[in-house]
Amino acid sequence: MDNLESFQSLMQHPKKVSIIAHHNPDADALGSSLALSLYLQKKGHQVSTIMPSSFPSFLDWMPSSEKVISYTLEKEKICNDILQDTEVVFFIDFSAESRIRQIQTLVANMTATSVIIDHHQEPTMKADFWLWDANASSTAELIYRFIEMMDDKALLDAQMGACIYAGIVTDTASFKHASTNKKVHLIAAELIDLGVNTSRVQRYIYDSNSENRLRFIGYALLNKLTILPEYRTAYFLLTKEELETYQNQLGDSEGLVDYALSVKNVVLAVVILEKKDCVKMSFRSVGGFQANLFAQKHFNGGGHKNAAGGDYIGSPYDIEEKLLSLLPQYKTQLEEADK
Repeated sequence: MDNLESFQSLMQHPKKVSIIAHHNPDADALGSSLALSLYLQKKGHQVSTIMPSSFPSFLDWMPSSEKVISYTLEKEKICNDILQDTEVVFFIDFSAESRIRQIQTLVANMTATSVIIDHHQEPTMKADFWLWDANASSTAELIYRFIEMMDDKALLDAQMGACIYAGIVTDTASFKHASTNKKVHLIAAELIDLGVNTSRVQRYIYDSNSENRLRFIGYALLNKLTILPEYRTAYFLLTKEELETYQNQLGDSEGLVDYALSVKNVVLAVVILEKKDCVKMSFRSVGGFQANLFAQKHFNGGGHKNAAGGDYIGSPYDIEEKLLSLLPQYKTQLEEADK
């Protein structure tokens, strides 16, 4: 973090702090936010955690998750009052204003000192203090490093550790992604020493499926998986009617893209989901194929080199047609992605 001494001086006395993560927070966004909140509370700060939307129910085991304020129109005044009274605001796991959607206007009117902690590429926001590393495995790893920088590792406990571990384990796909290095494993080991029950965290995240979600995944695998061997690509397209059939809830499609990427010889996986207000896309890739640039250039998206997302207003079939028209242009890149 640049100007670390200046930041430490700022936080020397109790402050009114707000923590904001991105729309549709995942385990990394929520876990990082809650670990940071627990740490700051130990330091004597008054902390509020606000999310632009609700989070998946399989994450409600996280310590203090019940205190998170998920923005709705009915809660707009509450959120605005908190933010206007905030002295220091942390933006967690995002660095582009579009990621907070409905609360952009509320944030724009803030006068608080701002801090960004994030690992996504090509940040576009401005802040007074930054802890940004695109090579970090997760924002949760950066939260651990932040507490370390503040010389407060002694304040880490099992509750913070569980939140940090959840963020690391999901953003590395259980330590599978290339961003998993020696430091990440050492952090996980230290979290275990703190008393984090890692098998329980993994079970909360990966073994808390509803019957509807399992049947939805089964339906998608049986009926909706398209594999294009000539382009080493696999994708799912699911309409809002299909999602409604399986009473799809927030988080139910999480991990679907990884099934497509798990197909032998596939190096690009895409999920196209028709939601009520837009079409959501998820991209995963292997090796040298840059999913983030592909998403950014063609689908109003972005993210990490091998994991990205995008939004589209229109028909999911238009996206499918566009995807199929683009793949021939990338054939050589896809063929050589893992060489």
